[in-house]
Amino acid sequence: MQIAEIEDIARRALIRAGARPQAAMSLARAIAAAERDGIPSHGLAYLPTYCEHLACGKVVGTAEPKLSREMPGIIAVDAGSGFAHPAIDAGFAALVSLARTQGIALPAISNSYNCGVLGYHTERLADEGLLGLGFTNAPASIAASGGRKPVLGTNPWSIAVPDGNGGASIVIDQSASVVAKSEVAKRAREGKPIPPGWTLGPDGEPTTDPNIGLKGTMLPAGGYKGVGSALLVELMAACLTGATIGAKASPFSGTAGGPPRTGQCFIAIAPDGASGGEFKARCSELVSALTEEASAHIPGEGRRAARNKAEREGVVVDPGILEKASVLAGMDEAR
Repeated sequence: MQIAEIEDIARRALIRAGARPQAAMSLARAIAAAERDGIPSHGLAYLPTYCEHLACGKVVGTAEPKLSREMPGIIAVDAGSGFAHPAIDAGFAALVSLARTQGIALPAISNSYNCGVLGYHTERLADEGLLGLGFTNAPASIAASGGRKPVLGTNPWSIAVPDGNGGASIVIDQSASVVAKSEVAKRAREGKPIPPGWTLGPDGEPTTDPNIGLKGTMLPAGGYKGVGSALLVELMAACLTGATIGAKASPFSGTAGGPPRTGQCFIAIAPDGASGGEFKARCSELVSALTEEASAHIPGEGRRAARNKAEREGVVVDPGILEKASVLAGMDEAR
């Protein structure tokens, strides 16, 4: 499929499910980008969940983001329990010029929802020549060090580095858990086991059954260091923004609990203001050092390779997922 076709199906389905057109377009672009970049877990496979959550009220489809500025460098965005993507877009519209003018700026998004691939958002800042950092909290699925009760989300953080040519040289996007929870959910949908070391069941024991794992806890990457990473994101994306902490947020899966009202926080930095104009040169040195060995790779290379291939050849989409998406979009009725 062509990227534009994927975007069109997603947009139609979201509008049909109750999202206002601008919000649907914002999210549809991100869904298509996930498919393009080889991250199908956040592509069309997630569309039925988005539509289900519009129907049950976990997401308010008619919500319009509200912006406020109480300090020069901070843009507060209330998503109104709507999708995260249009709220982030609303903050980014003012963010880029503000960061370029004063060197650094921060949009704080509250009362939000799952923002999909976090690196999608930070890379947009890198494309504008800004060093972009991002944090997003999630419903609790990781226990504190020494505990068994979920209190922190998988809580991804991301950084995207501008290459000076309108793109990104490095994109890091990682969760605090060994693997993103969406990967466990994907295995559950497919009826496939998960590798040992991804989750613990409700009894605190390791499991390779994704359905049991989803009822238990995700294992943090690096033990207590992963818990520290999740806590950092919780402070930035929930406490700093005024969003709901993961321990009190409703799940991103299922229909129970109402809107999760989690949050996102981004930091955009004009890099030359701090480096005396040496940022691009130093980053080039760093990339050269990282790639001296032929077997070494830079974070973000995989998604760039998938993107280049998709733009040349199109995207391979699972037929079953495409059929579900087409039904949601009402395109089966037109045939």
